[in-house]
Amino acid sequence: MADSTLNKLIHVIAENGAPALRQAAIKVSGVVGSVKERGLVKALLAALTDSDANLRIDAIQALGQLQVEEALPRLAEIIRHGGAEAEAAAHAASQLGAKGARVLGKIMHEAAPGLRSRLTGVLAKSGAGGALVVTAHALLDADPKVVDSAARSLAMEVPSFTPPQRHALAKFLIEELHNKKAKHSPKTEAGLLRVLSVLHDSKAEEIFWARIAPPAPPEARAAALQALGNLEAKPADKRLPKLLACAVDSDFQVVAAALMLLKQVPPGRKHAKHWLTLLEAPDVAARRFAVEKLQGVDSKEVAAGLADQASHPDRGLRDDAMNTLRGFAAGRQALLDKLFATVSHDDCWTIARSIAPAARELAKPQRARIFAEACRHHDAGDRLANPLWFLLREIDHDGLRDQIEAKALALRQKKKYAEALSFLRLLTQDPACSEDIRFELAATGLKLSNHDLSVDARNNEPSLQQFSRLLQNPAFDLTGRIAKAKWLDADDLFYLGFHFAEQTHRPREFGKEVLERVIERSPKSEIAKQAKRKLKSEALI
Repeated sequence: MADSTLNKLIHVIAENGAPALRQAAIKVSGVVGSVKERGLVKALLAALTDSDANLRIDAIQALGQLQVEEALPRLAEIIRHGGAEAEAAAHAASQLGAKGARVLGKIMHEAAPGLRSRLTGVLAKSGAGGALVVTAHALLDADPKVVDSAARSLAMEVPSFTPPQRHALAKFLIEELHNKKAKHSPKTEAGLLRVLSVLHDSKAEEIFWARIAPPAPPEARAAALQALGNLEAKPADKRLPKLLACAVDSDFQVVAAALMLLKQVPPGRKHAKHWLTLLEAPDVAARRFAVEKLQGVDSKEVAAGLADQASHPDRGLRDDAMNTLRGFAAGRQALLDKLFATVSHDDCWTIARSIAPAARELAKPQRARIFAEACRHHDAGDRLANPLWFLLREIDHDGLRDQIEAKALALRQKKKYAEALSFLRLLTQDPACSEDIRFELAATGLKLSNHDLSVDARNNEPSLQQFSRLLQNPAFDLTGRIAKAKWLDADDLFYLGFHFAEQTHRPREFGKEVLERVIERSPKSEIAKQAKRKLKSEALI
């Protein structure tokens, strides 16, 4: 029989008084009452039909605390109806032992997917054994949203489970995963693996390894790989082929989880053949991972594999590959081979810039080949020569200048004046170009001039403009250099002197000296007579 205090609480609950007071009485009675107090049970059941929603929820919670089994039909009705009280009713039913579990299981089987998703979260948090069983079975649901909700809820609540609950849950999951007759959906299999990984069961690791490869569905493979990552499993050499197959998969979740495990494998020559297979992966992340692992491995196979990445559309991968290549001898040679083979001006510049930081590490034969290739492209008027000249300047600026000068002079000595002129122009692009080189440019250009004596033609003649520039430097002995340039013939000198004889001051004097040299070289020739006439017409004699 209820004592006087409890009777007063029952009286407050039953009366149509202030809602706040009735709620307080319900909460207290749920703690101090008993299922044997029929008056209390009757009052709480009656409160389930009250118009106040908050009061109804408090009554539901009290019935669960008191484990009133006769409330199950009404609780089931509330759960099926949904609404604000459904979650409280599900929690209360989970506290009613085996009967409550059966009712909840039936409701979960019949309810709409949206309601089932909500209920799984409530039941997982309830901590009751019956609710745990119901939630675990929700992982086998046909609706993917219900499976996701159950897996997420269970995984979050596992830390709060008791050892017996954890053991029971692990046993259920392992049995389901070993059940070959059960045709689980990919979502269900992934959900089972996700929850099992959180339990850290010692028997689970082999299950995970068995499901990282086909025919397991991608969702399950990703879940198994993530579970192994959570366990910090160290892949043995015999498992590497399976992991590598995952890393070259087309599913990003599988790839990402596999790469996390492969991070534990040390880099170096021992596993180089494995990393090389990743360079063919469809996912850029796998390729960049392989490039990172191959750093420091100096071999032709590695160099060839990395060189193939230098033309990949992804800029980050290209940069990583080329930065790694320039760090070892075989890599630098592979970059050079790619540089010489490319026909794209932009690609050529990209590769040349990537080699530049290690350009001084190139051997003499490699430098010689770069120079030969640069000359070949330059002779063909091809812009591909420019990145090669840039690379050679990075190696040895002064040495390159001397090489080009020697090349130009050799061509001029062979009377290949046009070819020599093109190399001399390269040298004059340098603001620090010497006056000797500028004289060679002017004199070689003079050899190629058509010697048109009209005023307009002479004013637009580049070689005469170069001589004008040299005359601005009084320290440069231009007349002396003309005297030594025996390869300039009388026609060249006459054209030069004819132009400057019409000028003023130093250029006029220079023109006079050049015309006098024409007369001196061949005094009886027709060109000498023309030189004399020019001197007379300009009043220089």
